[in-house]
Amino acid sequence: MRHTLSILVENHYGELARIVGLFSARGYNIESLTVAETLDKGISCVTLVTSGDDRTIEQIVKQVDKLVRVLHVSDLTGSSHFQRELVLINVKTENHAALQTVLALVADDHMHVAEVMEDSLIIEATGEWTEINALVQKLVPLGIRHIVRTGAVAVWRDPQPEIAKLVGAVKAAGT
Repeated sequence: MRHTLSILVENHYGELARIVGLFSARGYNIESLTVAETLDKGISCVTLVTSGDDRTIEQIVKQVDKLVRVLHVSDLTGSSHFQRELVLINVKTENHAALQTVLALVADDHMHVAEVMEDSLIIEATGEWTEINALVQKLVPLGIRHIVRTGAVAVWRDPQPEIAKLVGAVKAAGT
């Protein structure tokens, strides 16, 4: 089963490498990985998608939580959260019929035409992982030249008081 982990980490050189190294050393696969600063420049949020049974995920969470500069690890999978992925797709539109088909899909699936070129369009879409996969499958027969995906980003729907305390403690410590 796919699990989305949210990892708050002190924003220091090499921290992402430590997390990825932990996964690699133990043979865990990372399906998707995104990282960026939070409102506090000293803290970054890593959103990581991996697969495994509940016991394996529990082990991963415990091992990541032991890393020195990791402030908090949560498995968002069972909690109330909002998750999205962005995809950019360069689709062939070498004739009028192909162009019309792509534009119809764009209108139906609430996508956005990001750029128009002579014989292709770059489509931009956001959605849940399953929605993005379904969209890609619809566009494959038309001819995808190139595709890039951001990976998942996720945020809790409800306030997380323990995280606010951690961020306050990091600020107080001056890191």
